[in-house]
Amino acid sequence: MKLDNPIFHDADKARAYLEAQRWPNGPICPHCGNCDPEAITALKGKAHRPGVYQCAECRQQFTVTVGTVFERSKIALNKWLLATHLLCSSKKGMSAHQLHRMLGVTYKTAWFMAHRIREAMADDGTSGPLGGEGKIVEADETYFGSKEKVVARTKKGKPSHSSQRSVVSLVERGGRVRTFHPERADANTVRDILVRNVTRDTTLHTDESKLYTRVGQEYAAHHTVKHSAGEYVRDKIIHSNTVENYFSIFKRGMRGVYQHCSEKHLHRYLAEFDFRYSNRAGLKVSDTERTAKALAGIDGKRLTYRRAHGA
Repeated sequence: MKLDNPIFHDADKARAYLEAQRWPNGPICPHCGNCDPEAITALKGKAHRPGVYQCAECRQQFTVTVGTVFERSKIALNKWLLATHLLCSSKKGMSAHQLHRMLGVTYKTAWFMAHRIREAMADDGTSGPLGGEGKIVEADETYFGSKEKVVARTKKGKPSHSSQRSVVSLVERGGRVRTFHPERADANTVRDILVRNVTRDTTLHTDESKLYTRVGQEYAAHHTVKHSAGEYVRDKIIHSNTVENYFSIFKRGMRGVYQHCSEKHLHRYLAEFDFRYSNRAGLKVSDTERTAKALAGIDGKRLTYRRAHGA
């Protein structure tokens, strides 16, 4: 999908595209669920804006954006689609400043749009657990940025791990990723994340961290590499390089593109990077398909400015 596509420049064509994506078999009332074409009427004339429908079952009016993250937005729908495509096709993200320049909206508007789109990208919990029999899941933790209150520092004066934002990632080799921001990355927290998201018949690969020693015994197999001894790959298959590569993309995006992120918004940025990685080109997902998947996630989600600003 190229940037000169009419859906990115014409609001009517953008609405027709979104209707085809959300309602491939015709309009569905978001208020009562009615999908009978005989009981839904497209309202026309000067008294109604384009794209308004009337449901004969509940007597409510609706558009294609009702019940989505786009609802009640005064921003043209073609700009929403362009912003979604830009965030989906940029490997390391796109800053709100860049969006505001390209879309011709204010920085505040672009920032809120980006957070709404990240809400659409977030996993809704229906995709099922990672791993399975014969599959490998790599787990690792990293630390990104300091917490608002630094309670401990290293000998060099830098914030210690207890004062940094912890990030735990689970990557299914050749598949999806799920990333979490726990308050503290200890053995109990890491175990809870693993058993809730990875099936027990999976082979687990980690580094030598003691966080995974106990929980590793609950899985089909647990292999480790000793990074402290300079070991990164053993027998050509035992490694945690896949999850390390994910961290590399995440940190380059956060430091090079977004530069600053408040801790209360970190989970939204993690959802963005998870979405792009889980729908990457290496899995034969094109930019157009990735954008379509993000638009499929707008349904049933709302994010007001107050919620986004206060997280």
